[in-house]
Amino acid sequence: MGLGALPVKPGSTTKPVPGYDVRVLDEANRDLPAGQIGSIAIKLPLPPGCLPTLWNNDAGYEASYLTKHPGHYLTGDAGYKDEDGYVYIMSRVDDIINVAGHRLSTGAMEEVLAAHPDIAECAVVGVADDIKGEVPVGFVVTKAGVERSEAEISRELVERVRQQIGPVAAFKTAIVVPRLPKTRSGKILRGTMKKIADGQAYTLPATIDDPAILAEITDALAQNGYARKG
Repeated sequence: MGLGALPVKPGSTTKPVPGYDVRVLDEANRDLPAGQIGSIAIKLPLPPGCLPTLWNNDAGYEASYLTKHPGHYLTGDAGYKDEDGYVYIMSRVDDIINVAGHRLSTGAMEEVLAAHPDIAECAVVGVADDIKGEVPVGFVVTKAGVERSEAEISRELVERVRQQIGPVAAFKTAIVVPRLPKTRSGKILRGTMKKIADGQAYTLPATIDDPAILAEITDALAQNGYARKG
């Protein structure tokens, strides 16, 4: 019959397709109000056309997609809905950090950092903190030809996050690094960076483009008090 074209809202994936009851849930499986970031899930039953299981692995399907939020299918995405029902995908659920009880998207912080005119690429990870639980730490690579001091750029980035996301983000560290560790396909190894910052043991990813970058990240973190050299 046709529903017509909906108005475009920049940054939104628009409204859910009819048949999909998309919810934004907190850790206790409760619906969150408009504007609050949570886990994006689809209320069961799933509409026709959705895969009901994994090949020869019903138990794995249930454990991966139906257990975390009973009565819902876990998409693995984190985001929010606005007052009009438009969905905004901010990151994966693994990229949501808990800062003093506030659920914050590292993806949203990366958007702020990436908008700085001197920044070529960036990554934000949640680092363990005794007081707040987690705090965000940013890693940034400057564009070619940038000659301003790293300290000045870092101060501007911290201020940008404070202005655009708020003091609640507790974003106080932006580390300028020569490059970011990536897989050969270009995926930034945020999980490995977090383990380095937390002082945890990690396995060298088989798909890493250049293992030497991890030593650079370790040294940069050590200089900022987040990891030990060696």
